[in-house]
Amino acid sequence: MAPPCNTLLLLSFFVFSLSIFPADSIHNHHHHHPLDPLSLHELDRVRTVLTASHHNISFHYVGLDEPDKSTVLSWHSRHTAAKPPPRRALVIARLNHKTRQFIVDLSTHSIVSDKIYGGSGYPILTFEEQTAANSLALSYAPFRASVSKRELKVEEIVGLSFTVGWYGEEGRSRRIVKVMFCYLDGTVNLYMRPIEGITVTVDLDEMKVIAYLDRLMVTVPKANGTDYRESQQKPPFGPRLKGITVVQPDGPSFTVQGHQISWGNWEFHLGFDMRAGPIISVASIYDVEQQKRRRVLYRGYISELFVPYMDLTEEWYYRTFFDAGEYGFGLCAMPLQPLTDCPQNAVFMDGYVTAQNGSPVNMTNVFCIFERYAGNIMWRHTEAGIPGKLITEARPEVSLVVRMVSAVGNYDYIIDWEFLQSGSMKLSVGLSGLLEVRGTGYSHVDQINEEVYGTLLAENTLGAHHDHFITYHLDLDVDGDANSFVKTHLQKKLVTDNRSPRRSYWTVMSETAKTESDAKIQLGLKPVELLIVNPNKRTKVGNYVGYRLIPGSTVGPLLSDDDYSQRRGAFTKYNAWITPYNKSEKWVAGLYTDQSRGDDTLAHWTLRDREIQNKDIVMWYTVGFHHVPYQEDFPLMPTISGGFELRPSNFFESNPVLKVKPPTKVKWSSCPTLMTDLP
Repeated sequence: MAPPCNTLLLLSFFVFSLSIFPADSIHNHHHHHPLDPLSLHELDRVRTVLTASHHNISFHYVGLDEPDKSTVLSWHSRHTAAKPPPRRALVIARLNHKTRQFIVDLSTHSIVSDKIYGGSGYPILTFEEQTAANSLALSYAPFRASVSKRELKVEEIVGLSFTVGWYGEEGRSRRIVKVMFCYLDGTVNLYMRPIEGITVTVDLDEMKVIAYLDRLMVTVPKANGTDYRESQQKPPFGPRLKGITVVQPDGPSFTVQGHQISWGNWEFHLGFDMRAGPIISVASIYDVEQQKRRRVLYRGYISELFVPYMDLTEEWYYRTFFDAGEYGFGLCAMPLQPLTDCPQNAVFMDGYVTAQNGSPVNMTNVFCIFERYAGNIMWRHTEAGIPGKLITEARPEVSLVVRMVSAVGNYDYIIDWEFLQSGSMKLSVGLSGLLEVRGTGYSHVDQINEEVYGTLLAENTLGAHHDHFITYHLDLDVDGDANSFVKTHLQKKLVTDNRSPRRSYWTVMSETAKTESDAKIQLGLKPVELLIVNPNKRTKVGNYVGYRLIPGSTVGPLLSDDDYSQRRGAFTKYNAWITPYNKSEKWVAGLYTDQSRGDDTLAHWTLRDREIQNKDIVMWYTVGFHHVPYQEDFPLMPTISGGFELRPSNFFESNPVLKVKPPTKVKWSSCPTLMTDLP
């Protein structure tokens, strides 16, 4: 992460187009679901209601005020006949230098709650105030003098607004950003040309410069070799591959009604939020043997992305970003490009947000939905042990993917929710985009004789060490909402008697967490499996039905617990936490994250050590990356991915895809099938 994301600057206001699925086979007859995100018309109604009684109000977050879970589930069980619950909007705004939290009833066009927030922290920054702060800094006379001293062209300079964190200051703080600068002049890759040493501090409420520092002069890295646009590349080029595509002559196998998606044995709701991005809700799977639909996930989304940099210099030490809570992960969603971001068989969905003045904005193509077949095998077996027979059975793996890309400044996050016919959900995040680099006088590693907090990637260019921690909110409802968390430890056992010539084996020891403190766990220290089970439901042979979390690589923070940045990001200390369901506990870094002090985080909530056994519980899981930059990351990074799988574990009586029919074969006469057919 680094600021800013400029989505709203690319979009026009009041685009009331609700025709969001271009494919003829996708049904878009909208039926209001209680968890549907606010429509453009509803967002405009919110603006009308609030601006009628509050002038000069600044909108920082507008989203659905989520109905009570019991209400949603009751409606969902009989939604063909039931009337949806009243629609309400949650609004976080700034008014007269104070943070206000409103609830607006959309049916009565009235404000039903108005609270002033007086604690630490501030709401998401708006694009408009970041742009204003950058412009103010660029026109500031002392800054212009510093530019002239460096013999740079002011018209080629871009300003970037950085949040400042918290480092032990007492009392109320001002809502500020520090504006830093990059240089174009021969490239669009502004992040590879930082102007070091200059910092302009801007008060966002007063919109004025309150501090200026020109600390040192450092060589600006060269533009040569930094432009990543295809049109700007020069020979030699790598070999070009032949064309490849995905063809579905009969159209997609999924249907969409409003925000409800059905595919194979899966049904789920897809929503968009300006802070979280994609939200998957009320996901259920059809059990062929039981002939009924069974609940799996009530609500899942990314709660926060914590990105602390490890550079301790004056212009860098405070770069410890919370991309969702400070900048808005959904706000930074980018229009997905057909054939590059998503395959040819994808269809697209828009998302809606508000500008700072409350005007609704249509963000086109924030999601793509497509069926993926990449040659993977769902299951197979060859039996050669029966005399005179060779039996081979295999099934191709086809999955459904929901994708969003959020470009939070220099980083592009590729977020996938992948649904498998086996009942698994694979959640992945891909990191691409640009490194955040620091200018330096060094041109070769042999010159370096000090701590530089990064890797020399090119002449005068240091790539800073940093982390990415992506924390998911996973409200699993495994066959119902009364669940328990089980840690299954794999333990070595020594054979001390003569019952076997073996000397050792391993066995499993299961531990059901009773309270929040029992549940939190750092993975990678000992072998363990993490399960959410329904202690009230068993299979025919007596096992508790459940889902287990299968981690990818396990990464945890290396910062000390008393580091101010880590106090704010304390939710990353453990890979997994379990809490009892609480509608108000949504954001692991706190509702007001900018300049927060760590007093409203997941780590703080769990100090109550609440009971979680046989309760409606929520799992919080963090995917982590330690990023040591390498030269291959310059000037643009190849994607690196991580994630995890939620997999049925004694949920079904047997393999649920044993009887799955493979997709209809597509005849393609020009497709070679043997090596001898290839040129």
